[in-house]
Amino acid sequence: MTIHRLWTEAAHRHADRPALGWVDDTPWTFTEVDRRVRFLRAEFRKRGLKPGDRVALWSSNHPGWGTVYLGITTGPLVVVPLLPEFSPTDMANVLTHAGVKLLVAGRSLVDGWTKWFSSAPEPTRTALADLKIGVLEDLVDGPVAEVPEDPSWISKSSDDLAALIYTSGTTGSPKGVMLTHGNLTSNAVTSSPIVGFVPGDRMLSVLPLAHTYECTLGLLVPLHEGVQVGYLSKPPSPAVLLPALASFRPHAILTVPLFMEKIYRSKVLPGLNKGLLRVLRKIPGLGWTFTRIAGAKLKKTFGGRLKFFGVGGAALAPEVARFLHRAGFPYAIGYGLTETSPLVAGHKKGRLYSTGGVLKGVQVRIAEPRNELGAGEIQVKGPNVMVGYYQDPVRTAEVFTPDGWFKTGDLGLFDSHHHLYIKGRSKNLILGPSGENIYPEAIEALINQDCLVVESLVLQRGAEIIAKVVLEGEHTAESIEAYLSNLKQHINQQLARFSRLSFLEVQSVPFEKTATLKIKRYLYG
Repeated sequence: MTIHRLWTEAAHRHADRPALGWVDDTPWTFTEVDRRVRFLRAEFRKRGLKPGDRVALWSSNHPGWGTVYLGITTGPLVVVPLLPEFSPTDMANVLTHAGVKLLVAGRSLVDGWTKWFSSAPEPTRTALADLKIGVLEDLVDGPVAEVPEDPSWISKSSDDLAALIYTSGTTGSPKGVMLTHGNLTSNAVTSSPIVGFVPGDRMLSVLPLAHTYECTLGLLVPLHEGVQVGYLSKPPSPAVLLPALASFRPHAILTVPLFMEKIYRSKVLPGLNKGLLRVLRKIPGLGWTFTRIAGAKLKKTFGGRLKFFGVGGAALAPEVARFLHRAGFPYAIGYGLTETSPLVAGHKKGRLYSTGGVLKGVQVRIAEPRNELGAGEIQVKGPNVMVGYYQDPVRTAEVFTPDGWFKTGDLGLFDSHHHLYIKGRSKNLILGPSGENIYPEAIEALINQDCLVVESLVLQRGAEIIAKVVLEGEHTAESIEAYLSNLKQHINQQLARFSRLSFLEVQSVPFEKTATLKIKRYLYG
């Protein structure tokens, strides 16, 4: 299936339903979006683009983002979604590497790019001299002319390239993930049953659309199912998000673990540990009751209609997962990568700590189990797996086995019911003194349970295992020293001898993170 077919079928089925819009404004219907999509296809052709040309899309979340995305991919063009946080240098590297012919950018980003480009190094200005620029808002806002379908200017084959995705770490050596129409549409269709949308539902989109996680599960899936997608006109701070949740009342949201972990530790946990309630929760039977009450209050905070709270991009802290599970909160865990379009496995109301079962049509195997539990590298084969890295046969060969399986670099195992459990990244794995496997993510989960810890990072330094921690609030040097000593003792009591921490140190500023809020571990090794 092509994106053109996926979209046109959805636009026909759900013609008058609301499709895309700001949460505080009247949304475009599917018919109105389709009119803009057809107009954009004609506009791109009018601007001299040819089949296979690359069009970069650089903007924060906006109803027009998905419209431009569809205008590119329902035609014979290739979209290059770019995170709004990319620096001008990153931008120049990606635009050059991908051979982008047209850059469609949000108005707020165009001025900064133009100013930087005027004084950019000569090789950069030469390489991008023919780059055309379009302002996203100018292309999608306001009325557009009705344009008839042009059968010669649509995406025709599921094997055709649809998107080039550049994630973090682009400076110097860009890595473009090549996803075909078949990759993206197969993942959208097979992911839909997990979400359980019905036409007329509402989804609030808060993660960057340039990331495949949000683009597939937060745009293609809801549009395929006739769901309205709403966007915030400002960054999702509590002052912006809470009123939006109350008014928009979404049925679904996608987020990353850090988002829910902050809510749990700042809002839920203090209430559960307050006064008499802390004592009552320990009485058999009452603990479950109060947890369910807290879960109902949390659901009400999200507008009261939430039925799918997707969590992906990293592991959810165990104590937060336990609370959500016991509280009956409608959270769902998934596992995937940009290279797999992205979802590989997922579930709703499944087994605690598991990422659920593997998607229909996707195969997963655990290669070379490394310990008695059976954990090994997760390898994937299926219609969702990328073609390779653009113009990079060496790195492409490195991530595929001789028999064609994609090597994720993640460690995991299956239980007897074929539920997948993620144990960490293979490159993060620490070997103990006698070759024992030490998973830093598991130790970080223990550290992060402490009420003063915002986030942590476990590293190997020489023969020692250490942890860097970011703490809540301000503290004196003496109080920090005593606190870290007690915390180390508490954590080590829960660890095997070979994985115990030698010391903890304070990280004075938050760790640098990727678009999905995963710590850039390579900066702190």
